Amino acid sequence: MAQIQDIMTKQVTTVGDDATLLEVARLMRDKKIGDVLVTKRDGSLRGIVTDRDIVVRADADAKPLDKTKVSDICSDQQIAKLEPTSSIEEAVQIMRDRAIRRVPVVQNGKPVGIVSIGDLARHKDPGSALAQISSAAPNN
Repeated sequence: MAQIQDIMTKQVTTVGDDATLLEVARLMRDKKIGDVLVTKRDGSLRGIVTDRDIVVRADADAKPLDKTKVSDICSDQQIAKLEPTSSIEEAVQIMRDRAIRRVPVVQNGKPVGIVSIGDLARHKDPGSALAQISSAAPNN
């Protein structure tokens, strides 16, 4: 039976919870990614922030990106997470129950990967439109 570690994205980008939103936005732009994991000082997972979070939770409220800390807007309340040995079905269930598109993967509290709805689509139904879209190169 496949486990999350078999399909997750292992190259995760993290920032400390004291990083500014401007730093995070530039990191997303430069790496052509849409999400960053937020860590505490000890390296453990605190939360996740997406490009959409920056727009909806900061830009829309006219928060200054160069002064606002990522910890002020990241999703961190009872953040969903999986272990590398979690099953694919667990990931599907969490995404369905919480209506989310990506789940951090942690080992000993520290981020080691992330699994997205696209990862699941490529695994479960490689011929699907979502899997094909998820496999395409970024359009930046």
